[in-house]
Amino acid sequence: MQPHLFVGFIRWIVLLPLAGAAINFLLGPWIQRKLGKGAIGLIGCGVVLGAFAIAVMAFFRMIALEPNHRFMLDDLWLWMNIGGMKLDIAFWLDPLSMVMTLIITGVGGVIHIYSTGYMHDDASFWRFFGWLNLFTFAMLTLVLGDNLWLMFVGWEGVGLCSFALIGFWHKVLANTVAGNKAFIVNRVGDWAFVIALYSLYWGLSSVGHPTLVTREVAQWAHLLAGKPGYLGLSLVSFITLLMFIGATGKSAQIPLYVWLPDAMAGPTPVSALIHAATMVTAGIYMACRLNFLFSMAPDTMLVVATVGSLTAFFAATIGVAQNDIKKVLAYSTVSQLGYMFTAVGVGAYAAGVFHLMTHAFFKACLFLGSGSVIHAMGGEQDMRKMGGLRKHMPITFYTFLAATFAICGFPPFSGFMSKDEILLQAFAHGHQFIWALTYGAAGLTAFYMFRQVYMTFFGEFRGTHEQEHHLHESPPSMSGVLIILGVLSVIGGVVMLPGFVADFKPFERFLEPVFSSEFTRRVTEVPITHTTELTFSTLAIIMAVAGWFVADLMYRREVLSPERFASLFGGELYRVILNKYYIDEIYQAAIVNPYLMLCRAAAWFDANVIDGIVNLAAAITVFISWLSGLFDAWVVDGLVNLTSNVTLDFGGRVRRLQTGSINGYLYAILAGVMFILLVRAMLRV
Repeated sequence: MQPHLFVGFIRWIVLLPLAGAAINFLLGPWIQRKLGKGAIGLIGCGVVLGAFAIAVMAFFRMIALEPNHRFMLDDLWLWMNIGGMKLDIAFWLDPLSMVMTLIITGVGGVIHIYSTGYMHDDASFWRFFGWLNLFTFAMLTLVLGDNLWLMFVGWEGVGLCSFALIGFWHKVLANTVAGNKAFIVNRVGDWAFVIALYSLYWGLSSVGHPTLVTREVAQWAHLLAGKPGYLGLSLVSFITLLMFIGATGKSAQIPLYVWLPDAMAGPTPVSALIHAATMVTAGIYMACRLNFLFSMAPDTMLVVATVGSLTAFFAATIGVAQNDIKKVLAYSTVSQLGYMFTAVGVGAYAAGVFHLMTHAFFKACLFLGSGSVIHAMGGEQDMRKMGGLRKHMPITFYTFLAATFAICGFPPFSGFMSKDEILLQAFAHGHQFIWALTYGAAGLTAFYMFRQVYMTFFGEFRGTHEQEHHLHESPPSMSGVLIILGVLSVIGGVVMLPGFVADFKPFERFLEPVFSSEFTRRVTEVPITHTTELTFSTLAIIMAVAGWFVADLMYRREVLSPERFASLFGGELYRVILNKYYIDEIYQAAIVNPYLMLCRAAAWFDANVIDGIVNLAAAITVFISWLSGLFDAWVVDGLVNLTSNVTLDFGGRVRRLQTGSINGYLYAILAGVMFILLVRAMLRV
């Protein structure tokens, strides 16, 4: 099927943020100095909102087409033609990439607007928006790239931008360390992803179709079925497992999730952008984009679902004990991403993408709400020093509360529609253990989120008198964005109502052409009755209410103290959870320290062995040169000087024969003639 070609149309969705980044990096200091920060904000926000406007126009063009023809291609130029593989710089827009594009430019756009207020006092305002625009460009390249190598360019681009933005306030060592951690951990996953791409290309080449163009891979992937790979795995299982390792880095799953909580070191809008609209969604998008490959590897899908559910539960347990307002949300993101991978692993791809979308709404609202609190608290992030803020910050409170209801899965909020679908699909596909883990995580989510609400917004203020004096609602550029995201947190799930309410699932039907391969249909088509759906939705609501109830008892009514509650499960367990299971310390002891020891050993070997050999070679060379100098001075120069002296002496003596006197020359000639005649006369006698 030939895609619809809109040359010069889709490209501007990608190129506008790139243009904004270029302007800010090249002219930003001058613009900020001459025209003010307002001009920087106008450029930074304008290019992303312009891309959003084009994406909306493309969306309406797309839905006007027949479902099986909702594909658009904007081919710019030939990129590479190597070994039979021809790749273009081209952007592919279909229902899946359309959803991602609207999230990136829409949610990302309001985060840009929020940033104009949050970062207004920062001297590097222009640099911040330059990186923010570049981040948006990289993520759009990732989701719109027509081939997997172009996707990988965006994949690495978001890694670079996250490194720069997490360590944006680079004069504080902890911030740069957090940026380095994010960059290095992601390189582990990226290494696996690159090997997967090479393996995929090799496999397709071996069956006569050397390509990495995504739609062509989808066309010929069935030829890889049954083909042996490495480590006793089929080739498809080997490739998809490596791709999933790459996804665990970008989307923060066990064991590569450790960078994401530390990413809170960056400005709060960066946290919102990373967690809601860009980097962490990359792994989910990649797995859903390559659904036809993952569906061919049931072993890989089981691994994905198991890791996702374990991550959802594990991260939720850590979230219950965190006191940093952003760290709670960070572990919440890790947990929610686990839900999305659970959906992918059980074959509910549309449910995973749906939760990705609703999560973008409520998680952006939560992070920006926490930023509003931090802004009012003068930079304070410890919830133990907050309290009673709902009286001073009503807009922040109500929008934060709406997003909390959404993430906890209360109907009719958006999170209920998407999370409930994942829980249902996990059980319906026969993964009872995975369902139990995600079900338990739902209760923990409700507990730690309402714990956060009560510690931050209820009770008496526990900060300093100076902080209390300066408490205020955020400016319109921030509070207005919170209202938009709060509304989306409430109504953002209506595009996919539960089956027991109404057979209204336009979101799932919109995505259906993307998940229409034979292998994908085989793993996704599971009959579910309305009664079953109602039963599991009720169970999910009961669990959410239970988590809320316990948090209410402990942090609002204070009937049960947190200390007493912790003692019920053992004080040592609480300390372990408070310290995040000491995972960072284990990594430090098991990986980082041995690696540093190896580096130090290599440095010692370099300094003492390699440099010793080099220095010895230099000393030998110097000695030989000295001997050569002696030989040259005494032997070679001696012979040369002797020859010249002999020649000079002989020449001096011969030179005396040349007197210049003609009479003398005549006498000599006469004497010679007479001598010759005398000799001849004597010989005759």
